[in-house]
Amino acid sequence: MGNIAERGKHKAEQLGGKIEKGVGKIVGSEKMQVEGKLKEREGEAKEAASKVAERAKGTLAEAAGVVEKGIGTAVGSEEMEEEGRAAEKKGIKRQTSNE
Repeated sequence: MGNIAERGKHKAEQLGGKIEKGVGKIVGSEKMQVEGKLKEREGEAKEAASKVAERAKGTLAEAAGVVEKGIGTAVGSEEMEEEGRAAEKKGIKRQTSNE
């Protein structure tokens, strides 16, 4: 499952928990309120974990781009340098989009 789909799933879990918590409050069920709050928090934790994983992948992609760019410079390959720059930028973007 892709990151966007995963994060959407986790948002849905959070929403489901909020709804369950609200219904529990309306019907006077403390158990339902607690279970809803738990589901909401689980969704938040899973979403946070997805963001951390994507930032880590972005950091690795950025580092690989820097290495490729450096090798391209060392061997005089403008194409390799440019590919490295592109990979570096892509990695940075992946990190910032998951803050």
